[in-house]
Amino acid sequence: MNADRIVVAALLMAAIAFVRTCDVHARPVPPIEHEARIGICIREAATGKVWLERTLWGLRDQEAGWLGARIENSNGTQDLGPLQVNSSWIPRLAKLTRRSQHEVRTWLSSDPCFNVQAARWIFLSGLAASGDYWKAVGIYHSPTLWRQRRYAGSVALHLRRRFGEAVFGR
Repeated sequence: MNADRIVVAALLMAAIAFVRTCDVHARPVPPIEHEARIGICIREAATGKVWLERTLWGLRDQEAGWLGARIENSNGTQDLGPLQVNSSWIPRLAKLTRRSQHEVRTWLSSDPCFNVQAARWIFLSGLAASGDYWKAVGIYHSPTLWRQRRYAGSVALHLRRRFGEAVFGR
């Protein structure tokens, strides 16, 4: 009987964590179908480029967001959706897509493919501006150099975990 109560309590806690996706402290484990959909979106966004698909997976693993995520940052911005796209990008994305900022915010949070495409655009914009892969990975996270370096190192670890040492062509 005691074991049954523990199992029921654990299941209830997992259900509550999932329902509370808007709570900053709740980090639900995404349902399998959400992860599968994010994977499809990453493959589509990579347009057959293995290096880009792996990069997006590295960003995904680092950010570990979920559908519906809206995480408050200390600077007043929010990180949105599966790849935790920062809300500071919303005005530029709204202008590019010719959509309202409200629509873009909603899509970043709840549409996995829009979120991944936005992440792709941010990364590739950083790559075009810097001409350096790791700098672009860092730019995805922050305009601050020391934060870029720390972030790029963390993404590199995620890439090695997911794809092995050969991810870097060794």
